[in-house]
Amino acid sequence: MKFPRNARIFRGRLDMAPFAVVFFLLVMFLLLASLVYTPGVRLQLPVANDLPGTDKPTVSVAIDANGRLYFENQLIEANELKNRLRKAVERSGEPLTLAVQADEKVSYKQLIDLTMLARHAGIQEALLATLPGPFSRASNPAP
Repeated sequence: MKFPRNARIFRGRLDMAPFAVVFFLLVMFLLLASLVYTPGVRLQLPVANDLPGTDKPTVSVAIDANGRLYFENQLIEANELKNRLRKAVERSGEPLTLAVQADEKVSYKQLIDLTMLARHAGIQEALLATLPGPFSRASNPAP
């Protein structure tokens, strides 16, 4: 059975209004999506250039401006952190390095307390996490 052809080829001008509406809806969606809460600890890490890293396995602990400790993105008390760090040292086959993600407003005493807590748990080395500074051509000359 042959069906009659009702489709005609469109030869008129395209109306741009629906395309513009869709475009603006996408822009609005992206802007609103950026305002949605993202989980995690809000820290303002200090900026520094040319600090050494480590090639050893690390365990990260964050400390916010109020002195609260976070391990594996969860708020944790100092005693529980010590126990969890001790378990991490026991599971690891080689020495661990503590990577401290500390807010700029954290006091030196709080950093020392955290480092000593890690030492008691069996972690001997600690590094401070920082953000890289702005790129400067003068500090990195081309070869």
